[in-house]
Amino acid sequence: MRVLVTGGAGFIGSQIVGALTSAGHEAVVFDAFLASAHGGADAPAGGDGTIVGDVRDRAAVAAALRGVDAVCHQAAMVGLGKDFADAPAYVGCNDLGTAVLLAAMTEAGVRDLVLAGSMVVYGEGRYDCPRHGAVRPGPRAAADLAAGRFEPRCPSCGTELTPGLVTEDAPADPRNVYAATKLAQEHLASSWARATGGRAVSLRYHNVYGPGMPRDTPYAGVASFFRSALARGEAPRVFEDGGQRRDFVHVRDVASANTVALAALAEREPGRFTAYNTGSGEPHTIGEMAEALASAHGGPPPVVTGEYRLGDVRHVTADSRRLRAELGWKPGVGFAEGLAAFASEPLRSMPGGR
Repeated sequence: MRVLVTGGAGFIGSQIVGALTSAGHEAVVFDAFLASAHGGADAPAGGDGTIVGDVRDRAAVAAALRGVDAVCHQAAMVGLGKDFADAPAYVGCNDLGTAVLLAAMTEAGVRDLVLAGSMVVYGEGRYDCPRHGAVRPGPRAAADLAAGRFEPRCPSCGTELTPGLVTEDAPADPRNVYAATKLAQEHLASSWARATGGRAVSLRYHNVYGPGMPRDTPYAGVASFFRSALARGEAPRVFEDGGQRRDFVHVRDVASANTVALAALAEREPGRFTAYNTGSGEPHTIGEMAEALASAHGGPPPVVTGEYRLGDVRHVTADSRRLRAELGWKPGVGFAEGLAAFASEPLRSMPGGR
């Protein structure tokens, strides 16, 4: 199979390219080599399966799709960014870029798509109240966060809640610009599948980490922030009280999920879109991750700061059993093993980075 990987030179995309090649597929890399993801490195001249182009450029995308059987769409701006002034860039890269890609796929007759989704579409995860059962708390108030009251409370009675696993059938509730764009990508992919007879899967990634993460950038994930600090000889700064629950999944496992999803699309009915949570199945707190990473690196130990960001959610860990049951995928890198290796693995240098 000849597969176009948008964002194929990036952190996750490059691992997908390697996994596809190992599985016997031909991978074509399409990447704009934006500084926010690739640092100050110059874009290659092309050739050797690499096409330099922007996913918002319809002519460039159309040319890249020639002879292609399927697409893994990874190209996107990620993270919370600096502030709301980043919103036009996020919407342009993520949503306009996806619309351009899908339109070009329609014209080229390419009907199979694996989309890089995200668990951020859920907002807060699942919570249970002892009196009211499953509840969905609203955004946390700035006054509560400033006072160190980080845990969401039952919207009906104010009781402390028990966090649980959220399934793919849970209502979406994006809490920041990035999350809103990831949900819009899914809606576009679903509409495209119905309108064209395409087959689309969204893999809702959890907190992906591993070698090649960009360092020293506001657009990276928390694992990169901590690892970058340790590389500078500084203590990782843990926001809130460190008790935020997440699912840290290794980039190699995410890459293997993409190859499995691609293979499964060939058996799907036309016009179908399916979302799959893609996580390790081992929830851990951010504080636990910082401690494990600092210990494996040899310190310094993390510092819990009590700082917060209004766009963050407290707990979100999803149930990934549908991906395991329907596609037969399972993660291969455990939490302790993955972080022990990540503590010394190289990161991608960014402009002005050390």
